[in-house]
Amino acid sequence: MLRKLAVGALLLVGVVLTGCTYPSGAVIAPIMNTKSAVAVGDTSVGMSKVGEATCEGILFLSKGDASIKAAMEEAGITRIHHVDSEEQNILGIYSTKTIRVYGE
Repeated sequence: MLRKLAVGALLLVGVVLTGCTYPSGAVIAPIMNTKSAVAVGDTSVGMSKVGEATCEGILFLSKGDASIKAAMEEAGITRIHHVDSEEQNILGIYSTKTIRVYGE
């Protein structure tokens, strides 16, 4: 019985630590939702358009295109003011990443 409990605890720790290794630069956080700056372009360019591109993953499967290029195409942006990122991760089981491009 003690052995089964130890194995279960070890598996649970493994799942929790998987959330800590998500490549976001965040500190150890089994559940996280962060927003951060990615890049600054030409600040003389206006921010009249906002494009978003998202990808999501469940366990070892992922889908989507969260590239700056995809976000630019989504809003018809040709000149970039700045780029932001939003990432969410829940215990390493479900994660999303959204790139927002601001520009004209």
